[in-house]
Amino acid sequence: MIALLADIHGNREALSACLDHADRAGATRLVFLGDYVGYGADPAWVLRTVMDRIAHGAIALLGNHDQAVFRRNSGLMGRAAEAMTWTRQQLSPDAATFLKSLPLEHAEEDRLYVHADASAPGEWRYLRSVDDVRRSLAGTPARVTICGHTHVPQLFGLTVTDKVSAFTPTAEAPVPLTRPRRWVAVMGSVGQPRDGDPTACYGLLDPVKGELSWARVPYDVESAAAKIRRAGLPESLAGRLLAGK
Repeated sequence: MIALLADIHGNREALSACLDHADRAGATRLVFLGDYVGYGADPAWVLRTVMDRIAHGAIALLGNHDQAVFRRNSGLMGRAAEAMTWTRQQLSPDAATFLKSLPLEHAEEDRLYVHADASAPGEWRYLRSVDDVRRSLAGTPARVTICGHTHVPQLFGLTVTDKVSAFTPTAEAPVPLTRPRRWVAVMGSVGQPRDGDPTACYGLLDPVKGELSWARVPYDVESAAAKIRRAGLPESLAGRLLAGK
């Protein structure tokens, strides 16, 4: 079983809960799909945890907020830019060096892991529409693309007749990634869900059965929000955790 974790965004409580859940679910491998920092109050802890998991065989990719740590003209605006200014002050030079070392994508068997759009991983384009998904599929020969970035869990399937179907996955309900269909799976967010459900979201892939499921994991949202307020970060970042938006 492979655990798929995207968009942690400095949320220690959410990541801890998801890692515990993944252990109980029997996950033996971890794939981190980027955006470890930004928005949340524990970026250093999250990065240390990811680095430790990499030392034990996990895969980690670069996200746009991670890139913004070492690239000042990253395009972040408003509260995201304000949070990034604070985040940089919390991280050691070693953390920035680690983030610079991360790849944009990782291919494995018939799968591609990437933070955003597989057709141009470093442009950080969102996959929200059928046209977005077609563009992403055209950029890779992989049968299954697994990504994050939108903070909303979603699944798209391309049939042999070239039709793209969109699905909203149901938590704990495995989806068979049948052949010859091609798939794009968006994992949702561990640390800042935006689909109206404040529980942390991550994915579980069974490569033997060829099944993918999404898990929703309750965590101490109030503590994570309180840390954001104590850090002096924008109040709206605390509020959106509580609302899941």
